[in-house]
Amino acid sequence: MAHKKHVILKKNEDRRLRAGHQWVFSNEVHRVVGAPMAGEIVEILRADGISLGVGFYHPSSLIAVRLLSQKDEPIDEQFFERRIRQALALREKLFPGSTVYRVVHGESDFLPGLIIDRYNEYLSIQTFTAGMDQRLDLIGEVLVSIFAPRGIVERNESPLRLMEQLPMRKAILRGTVEHTIIDLNGVKFNVEVMEGQKSGFFLDQRDNRISLASLAKGATVLDCFCNEGGFGMHAAAAGATNVDFVDAQAECITKAKVNATLNKLTNVHFEKADAFEFLANAVKEKKTYDIVVLDPPSFTKSKKTLATALKGYKEINANGIRLVAPGGFLATASCSQHVDETMFLSMINESAAKTGRAAQVVSISGAAGDHPTLPSMPETKYLKYALVRVY
Repeated sequence: MAHKKHVILKKNEDRRLRAGHQWVFSNEVHRVVGAPMAGEIVEILRADGISLGVGFYHPSSLIAVRLLSQKDEPIDEQFFERRIRQALALREKLFPGSTVYRVVHGESDFLPGLIIDRYNEYLSIQTFTAGMDQRLDLIGEVLVSIFAPRGIVERNESPLRLMEQLPMRKAILRGTVEHTIIDLNGVKFNVEVMEGQKSGFFLDQRDNRISLASLAKGATVLDCFCNEGGFGMHAAAAGATNVDFVDAQAECITKAKVNATLNKLTNVHFEKADAFEFLANAVKEKKTYDIVVLDPPSFTKSKKTLATALKGYKEINANGIRLVAPGGFLATASCSQHVDETMFLSMINESAAKTGRAAQVVSISGAAGDHPTLPSMPETKYLKYALVRVY
């Protein structure tokens, strides 16, 4: 199919795309032909006129084009159905019999700017680009044909949308929506798809929670920045003698209590507190735990605030290490995209050195397989998780 609207790249600016990256930055563009609007499909051409594929265009975003296909093909209902079914096939292999997983993880599933999460009979969508946002109805039709869900919601409240001048929205797109109980590895969680954080629940740590649970029998555990209690509930259900849940948000503590009741857990205690202050006070009080979990929200959304973020990570990790009983474990994470794995490990090392304790990294991992990454796009590898033995 012939496209009248093109983005022509500068000479030699096609190498990243050919290597598997999906973004064309505005400073790599030589010329735009046909005056495309935000969200329109354009053909991407090399400086010598050879086609590199088609993608969504945005005239005022730092990311000028997001590649959708290396072929010159229509971006229609069939395209989305093919890509979503391809993504679904991976999840069904990874989690056979499950009805809870991330169905589509943006660029990593070759659908840039689109996130779809499944919570049993409900689907939650996020769109971060004008192109995906404009095709929300079309995507909804495809999802109805594949899943026949009871309800579909959009949770478009991410500040990432502002980069493409998109408004914040939260709405029921199809059907009706109520709370649902999800089962992750035998641990139950109450999910409010319209009210939970991000898309309703954090699924990316599911595998890391299982690995932590295997160490929890007979242990005392601190789940700091607990959110709705993902790590702590797994530990408590696995036989921890006591789990302390700490979060600054009253709403998170309330939800964690609901989840504890749902799982009939009594070896649990909850405290609404600023995690930085709680950790510092616990050190002063000479408290110790066999396992300390630190799973904070992202401390930085840009490289500009990276130094401040690293300072924050070092503070909580140093205090976390001080609270670990000799021979115990620190389970620590960073979901800041700008903190890469090398920085993350260096931060753990510096935190341990600051305390005078010896730290041994037992394992390092990322998000679960329903949050895949692309080796060609470091941007897709946002989550770092380390299990550290402390002596």
